Amino acid sequence: MPFLSILVVALMVFALVDIIRRDDAQVRFLPKLAWIIIVILLPLIGSILWFTIGREYSEAGLRIPRMRAAAPTAPPADPRPARPVDARSTEEQIADLDREIEEWRLRAELEKRHREGGDTASGPAA
Repeated sequence: MPFLSILVVALMVFALVDIIRRDDAQVRFLPKLAWIIIVILLPLIGSILWFTIGREYSEAGLRIPRMRAAAPTAPPADPRPARPVDARSTEEQIADLDREIEEWRLRAELEKRHREGGDTASGPAA
Protein backbone atom coordinates (compact mmCIF):
# COMPACT_ATOMS: atom_id res chain seq x y z
CA MET A 1 0.00 0.00 0.00
CA PRO A 2 2.76 2.54 0.73
CA PHE A 3 4.23 1.79 -2.71
CA LEU A 4 0.97 2.94 -4.33
CA SER A 5 1.03 6.17 -2.30
CA ILE A 6 4.61 6.88 -3.31
CA LEU A 7 3.71 6.19 -6.94
CA VAL A 8 0.74 8.61 -6.82
CA VAL A 9 2.84 11.34 -5.18
CA ALA A 10 5.62 10.85 -7.74
CA LEU A 11 3.09 11.04 -10.60
CA MET A 12 1.59 14.20 -9.08
CA VAL A 13 5.01 15.86 -8.72
CA PHE A 14 5.96 14.90 -12.27
CA ALA A 15 2.66 16.30 -13.57
CA LEU A 16 3.07 19.56 -11.62
CA VAL A 17 6.60 20.05 -12.90
CA ASP A 18 5.43 19.35 -16.45
CA ILE A 19 2.55 21.83 -16.14
CA ILE A 20 4.77 24.57 -14.75
CA ARG A 21 7.52 24.12 -17.36
CA ARG A 22 5.14 23.84 -20.32
CA ASP A 23 4.43 26.90 -22.48
CA ASP A 24 0.87 28.30 -22.31
CA ALA A 25 0.34 27.47 -25.98
CA GLN A 26 0.93 23.77 -25.22
CA VAL A 27 -1.78 23.56 -22.54
CA ARG A 28 -5.22 22.44 -23.71
CA PHE A 29 -8.78 23.00 -22.44
CA LEU A 30 -7.94 24.87 -19.20
CA PRO A 31 -5.43 27.47 -18.04
CA LYS A 32 -2.26 26.23 -16.34
CA LEU A 33 -3.42 27.42 -12.90
CA ALA A 34 -6.62 25.35 -13.20
CA TRP A 35 -4.58 22.26 -14.13
CA ILE A 36 -2.30 22.82 -11.14
CA ILE A 37 -5.29 23.05 -8.79
CA ILE A 38 -6.87 19.90 -10.27
CA VAL A 39 -3.63 17.92 -9.93
CA ILE A 40 -3.17 19.07 -6.32
CA LEU A 41 -6.77 18.37 -5.26
CA LEU A 42 -7.12 15.08 -7.17
CA PRO A 43 -3.56 13.75 -7.48
CA LEU A 44 -4.19 10.48 -9.33
CA ILE A 45 -7.14 11.51 -11.49
CA GLY A 46 -5.77 15.03 -12.11
CA SER A 47 -2.38 13.68 -13.20
CA ILE A 48 -3.94 11.12 -15.52
CA LEU A 49 -6.23 13.78 -17.01
CA TRP A 50 -3.26 16.12 -17.50
CA PHE A 51 -1.21 13.56 -19.39
CA THR A 52 -4.16 12.33 -21.49
CA ILE A 53 -6.05 15.50 -22.46
CA GLY A 54 -4.37 18.52 -20.87
CA ARG A 55 -1.01 18.64 -22.55
CA GLU A 56 -0.23 19.20 -26.20
CA TYR A 57 2.03 16.56 -27.69
CA SER A 58 4.14 17.74 -30.61
CA GLU A 59 4.49 15.69 -33.76
CA ALA A 60 8.26 15.72 -33.35
CA GLY A 61 7.91 14.01 -29.99
CA LEU A 62 6.00 11.08 -31.50
CA ARG A 63 8.53 10.23 -34.23
CA ILE A 64 11.19 7.64 -33.58
CA PRO A 65 14.62 9.09 -34.32
CA ARG A 66 16.70 7.23 -36.88
CA MET A 67 20.18 6.10 -36.02
CA ARG A 68 22.81 7.43 -38.40
CA ALA A 69 26.53 7.81 -38.32
CA ALA A 70 27.53 11.07 -36.74
CA ALA A 71 29.79 13.04 -39.03
CA PRO A 72 32.15 15.46 -37.35
CA THR A 73 30.81 18.93 -37.90
CA ALA A 74 32.29 22.31 -37.15
CA PRO A 75 30.47 24.32 -34.53
CA PRO A 76 28.20 26.99 -36.03
CA ALA A 77 29.91 30.33 -36.38
CA ASP A 78 28.43 32.99 -34.16
CA PRO A 79 28.05 36.23 -36.16
CA ARG A 80 28.08 38.28 -32.96
CA PRO A 81 31.46 39.14 -31.46
CA ALA A 82 32.15 37.53 -28.11
CA ARG A 83 31.67 39.77 -25.09
CA PRO A 84 34.91 40.49 -23.29
CA VAL A 85 35.23 38.86 -19.91
CA ASP A 86 36.45 41.09 -17.11
CA ALA A 87 38.19 39.07 -14.42
CA ARG A 88 38.61 42.03 -12.08
CA SER A 89 36.64 42.24 -8.86
CA THR A 90 34.04 44.94 -8.36
CA GLU A 91 36.36 46.85 -6.03
CA GLU A 92 39.14 46.80 -8.65
CA GLN A 93 36.75 48.04 -11.33
CA ILE A 94 35.56 50.90 -9.09
CA ALA A 95 39.16 51.84 -8.25
CA ASP A 96 40.03 51.89 -11.97
CA LEU A 97 37.02 54.10 -12.68
CA ASP A 98 38.01 56.46 -9.86
CA ARG A 99 41.53 56.73 -11.32
CA GLU A 100 40.09 57.40 -14.77
CA ILE A 101 37.76 60.10 -13.45
CA GLU A 102 40.65 61.74 -11.60
CA GLU A 103 42.79 61.63 -14.77
CA TRP A 104 40.04 63.32 -16.81
CA ARG A 105 39.60 65.95 -14.09
CA LEU A 106 43.35 66.70 -14.07
CA ARG A 107 43.45 66.91 -17.88
CA ALA A 108 40.54 69.37 -17.87
CA GLU A 109 42.27 71.44 -15.19
CA LEU A 110 45.56 71.45 -17.16
CA GLU A 111 43.72 72.45 -20.31
CA LYS A 112 41.97 75.25 -18.44
CA ARG A 113 45.28 76.53 -17.01
CA HIS A 114 46.88 76.32 -20.44
CA ARG A 115 44.09 78.39 -21.95
CA GLU A 116 44.29 80.97 -19.15
CA GLY A 117 48.08 81.13 -19.41
CA GLY A 118 47.93 81.28 -23.22
CA ASP A 119 45.42 84.14 -23.14
CA THR A 120 47.67 86.36 -20.98
CA ALA A 121 50.74 85.51 -23.07
CA SER A 122 48.94 86.31 -26.30
CA GLY A 123 47.46 89.51 -24.86
CA PRO A 124 48.55 93.04 -25.86
CA ALA A 125 52.28 93.71 -25.56
CA ALA A 126 53.37 96.69 -23.47
